[in-house]
Amino acid sequence: MDDLARLAALYGVATTYQPAEDVTVQVPQATVRSVLGTLGVSTETPESIRAWADIGERGAAERLLPPVLVWWAGSGPPVELAALPPGTRTRLELEGEEPGGRPPGGVPPHGVHRVHVEAPDGRTATAALIVAPDRAPAAPEREHGLLVQLYSLLSEHSWGMGDLGDLAALARWAGRTHGAGFIQVNPLHAAVPGTPTDPSPYRPSSRRFPDPVHLRIEDVPEQARCPERTALDELAAKGGELRREVLEKGALIDRDAVWALKRAALELLYAVPRTAEREASYREFRAAQGPALDKHAAWCAAAAGEDPRERLDFHRWLVWLTDTQLAAAQRAAREAGMAVGIVHDLAVGVHPEGSDARTGSCHAREVSVGAPPDAFNARGQDWGLPPWRPDALAESGYAPFRELLRGVFRYAGAVRIDHVMGLFRLWWIPQGAPPAEGAYVSYDGEAMLAVLVLEAHRAGALVIGEDLGTVQPGVRQALARRGVLGTSVLWFERDWTGDGDPLEPGAWRADCLATVTTHDLPPTAAKLAGAHVELRDRLGLLTRPVERERADDAADTARWLEVLEDLGLDAKGEEAAVRALYGFLLRTPARLVGVWLPDAVGDRRPQNLPGTWDQYPNWRLPLADGEGRPLTLEALASSPRANALLGAVREGAQTRTAPPGARPL
Repeated sequence: MDDLARLAALYGVATTYQPAEDVTVQVPQATVRSVLGTLGVSTETPESIRAWADIGERGAAERLLPPVLVWWAGSGPPVELAALPPGTRTRLELEGEEPGGRPPGGVPPHGVHRVHVEAPDGRTATAALIVAPDRAPAAPEREHGLLVQLYSLLSEHSWGMGDLGDLAALARWAGRTHGAGFIQVNPLHAAVPGTPTDPSPYRPSSRRFPDPVHLRIEDVPEQARCPERTALDELAAKGGELRREVLEKGALIDRDAVWALKRAALELLYAVPRTAEREASYREFRAAQGPALDKHAAWCAAAAGEDPRERLDFHRWLVWLTDTQLAAAQRAAREAGMAVGIVHDLAVGVHPEGSDARTGSCHAREVSVGAPPDAFNARGQDWGLPPWRPDALAESGYAPFRELLRGVFRYAGAVRIDHVMGLFRLWWIPQGAPPAEGAYVSYDGEAMLAVLVLEAHRAGALVIGEDLGTVQPGVRQALARRGVLGTSVLWFERDWTGDGDPLEPGAWRADCLATVTTHDLPPTAAKLAGAHVELRDRLGLLTRPVERERADDAADTARWLEVLEDLGLDAKGEEAAVRALYGFLLRTPARLVGVWLPDAVGDRRPQNLPGTWDQYPNWRLPLADGEGRPLTLEALASSPRANALLGAVREGAQTRTAPPGARPL
């Protein structure tokens, strides 16, 4: 192994990767050097590379403990403790206790503690000790639910985009009328302000705090006592105009216009004195969130061109209001009989100029996260998101990750982890390099997973990992072992080791959320009609002749219709075929089955079309019927098509039969 490879191995930087099982690609040396430089390692000369490698290897050989240890509650103590030299003194400082702590006796309580050791030769070391339950909370035997992009679901009360009041109303209807056990929503993280705001919910300013644009103004208690009633009514009327522009005139959802109105209303409500009970609740929230909330609020004020010293409390108050309405939506879901409730989505990263990246110390600079070239994208992908530095996370005892998870779990029945493989490794792309010239950087997946399981356990919430695409060997097994559910999409569940035929229902894994499609894929009606091929052709996104794309897609759809027929599922006509595909899911052992809400009304437009920016209105489309006519939440609730599909799903969920076997159909 040459010196650069030795050095890269010490810092978890891969010098090769495998886009396919029998293909190995060498990472350019310039990429390896650049990534190491980002981690603070000198690679300017061969001598400096050799010196850093020698020092690193000696340090690893001589250290008593790594920065972080993991103790799974059902297992023995970490092997690193057992391997300490005889006579080493060990002291455990428990989380929440005063320094001095207690020595370990059996398994320490769940938490992130500190271990201090002193060897007979005088060497000392301190490490974080993550003590986590063996598994995250178990999923129910079978629940069905809805998947929705919240902004797209406008009710007759919305101010131009779906809000948290709409989410609560959807939960009440889905739970009480159709026995749904959950609703999964897009990330509701704080966005980066600007004109226009980046509409993607997967490129937020902060994953730690939610965005007040989702507030239902009428549900803020202070509005009932606001002396500026006329001004509030005028703002509500303008919000109604935005709603009508979208629902009646075909306008796109305008997040900036919505926020301008809500911000004006919230300024009025902030001036209203809070009751003693509300003030006490607000103070308790501030104390619980600590300095992280203050930093985020100060950043929000500065980003809005305000003096943070004068406007700090206003922005803290906005976060608190949003938190209370998020919690109210979860209560509404549980009161409607949902076993899980709201499933929140945790984006894989944050905007490089946003609050988290600018106020934290764990994000790497001059590098972004993406994906290497694969069968679906020959050029690779650059998501423009700065990664966390694995060394900084470890040195902090994973404090930023713990705080992030604790914040999201506060109001969630489950959390979906976008690109869950990122707990183990991420594709780092140096600034200015094409996506193909990146390198994988490893994280301590065991520690990241332990923190995730620990916080899920504390919240009593499920964890769902989005594990689609290229997955490192052993990752799915590690996640399953710790109770993290996977994600299975019907179109991708095939016998990839054989002829690529669809897997029969009984061959699917049980520990997953199963769905027909996602926000990044065509709605099912579009797939059945081939409309997604025509859309990509119009936008110049096809890499093969359109005739070949049409033929291959039509053959794939025909094969699926054959599968449904073989199973005795009626798939004659679009509505019946959509119901049959969800009927197929209900014959799998999947614990969670999710209905993409646009499928319930025949909407053919994807919410996001990967590979586009201004060519397609990503993240700005309202829910619509098959003709593209926008639908309100009230229209959805009275839709014969929607009620027929959800009624069939409920019936199938109650009387499911999963055929045995593991062969492709």
